[in-house]
Amino acid sequence: MAEEIEFNFDHFENLNIVKRLKQIIGSWWNIQLNFTDEKGFLRGVPQGRFFNPKNPICKLITENNESFKDCVNVARVTTIESEEANEQLISTCHAGFSTISLPLKLGDKYLGCIFADGFIIEETVEEQKSKLRNYLKKSFIKESTELESYINELPVLSMKEVKYLEELLQVVLDEIIQLRKSILDNKDEINAISSSLKKDWNFNNIVGKSSAMQEVFKLLSKISESEATILITGENGTGKEGIAKAIHVNSKRKSKNFIIQNCGAINDNLLETELFGHVKGSFTNAIKDKKGLFELADKGTLFLDEIGDTSTTMQVKLLRILQEGTFIPVGGTEQKQVDVRILAATNKNLELMVKNGTFREDLYYRLNVINVKLPSLKERIEDIPLLIKKFLDNYSKLNNTKVKKISSGCLYRMEKYAWPGNVRELENEVERLCVLSGENEEISDDLLSERIFGIQDKEEKFKGINKEGNLKVAIEQLEKEMIFANLEKENWNKSKAAIKLGISRASLIMKCEKYQLDKKSKKLNTE
Repeated sequence: MAEEIEFNFDHFENLNIVKRLKQIIGSWWNIQLNFTDEKGFLRGVPQGRFFNPKNPICKLITENNESFKDCVNVARVTTIESEEANEQLISTCHAGFSTISLPLKLGDKYLGCIFADGFIIEETVEEQKSKLRNYLKKSFIKESTELESYINELPVLSMKEVKYLEELLQVVLDEIIQLRKSILDNKDEINAISSSLKKDWNFNNIVGKSSAMQEVFKLLSKISESEATILITGENGTGKEGIAKAIHVNSKRKSKNFIIQNCGAINDNLLETELFGHVKGSFTNAIKDKKGLFELADKGTLFLDEIGDTSTTMQVKLLRILQEGTFIPVGGTEQKQVDVRILAATNKNLELMVKNGTFREDLYYRLNVINVKLPSLKERIEDIPLLIKKFLDNYSKLNNTKVKKISSGCLYRMEKYAWPGNVRELENEVERLCVLSGENEEISDDLLSERIFGIQDKEEKFKGINKEGNLKVAIEQLEKEMIFANLEKENWNKSKAAIKLGISRASLIMKCEKYQLDKKSKKLNTE
């Protein structure tokens, strides 16, 4: 069973669909969309900050201390009635407005309700207006002319429009429930990871339970004790240096030096001196002999990072030492012999560089005796919770603090992010979260960087909805776009898409036929 966690209404307030439908409902009818928790407390509508100021009467009521208390009490009563009814409920508030509410449930757990209010139903318009007049005369407005101007500005909905409004609320409700389920599933996963890390999930402190990383671990276990030259490839930030270290500590050379040199960090002249050393007087400021990294790494391992950034001149010199194990220091005349195992890494396509003539073919084959290709983080999403746990532990040890926990909402967003900077970007983000969370034991999603939190998400979902158009058409268009998006995401697996949408597979098939959606659809027809 998933562990119970607090239902974060603020988290769901930020959902794109919730914000979008709030705008639509407000634009069409000047109606507000609210949440209450399971105790009936209003969420997201603090006194004095009414989010739909276009409805003057509601604004007037909520800005007054005593009348706002009445609003709060009505919300609690509505919540209780919603739980008991267990279905859509239409009621009237203390002032005379109509309210439509739907219970928010996950399984048997009642979490509160979602409701829209601040409108009058056409069939009972005179009765409701009369109640509103009496309420406003008693507490707010005495002048009849001013009173009628307020009354006449109120949104009046037919029962057909109320039905449409209910369907819009149901869309919000379904989206929240599906996201809540995903968060609870993630909570189970992070709790399991926090209790213990399986031994086969790591290779010398490199964690990964994904199939992609397990294949890497299997290869490393076979090649570490060999003397073969190894080329490690992968995107920036995938952990190539960590893999090189793991190979060294599992090799016969583990008691000897492991030396790292980034070939792209310095120019050719400096790189040559660093790798091969120099003799006294070979150039200005060469006041004494200096040993190079090849000599210092004798009997050990030398890791040449960013090997693809070396010039063709340097590649010739590297080829010689790989073939013969000999080199001549800068300014020297005598050859030196070394016994060094070479590990190299690059984020570039060396095969393509060979074809283009920018990388020597003979050096490429000397380096690429065994290739270890590291997957990007987006290819090993299931490893993200493991990596987060590792980085949280590392931060705790480094700063001598209690290990922080990552909230389910935060984990959910981090798993959805693409991580172009891979593991390095993830590690930096976790450190940032630890610092910003201060003394809090749990890290919440509101601390995430904007690029991850999605505040400035360039993808405007549901942008095809026309606020000026027919309501039924708009609802159908929204449904069509959601179905298409989920089918695309699940590679047109209708069973999986139906689960994500919260409907049966049979219903999904019928809707696909209705909207003429099939796998051949290259893009969504919004006409």
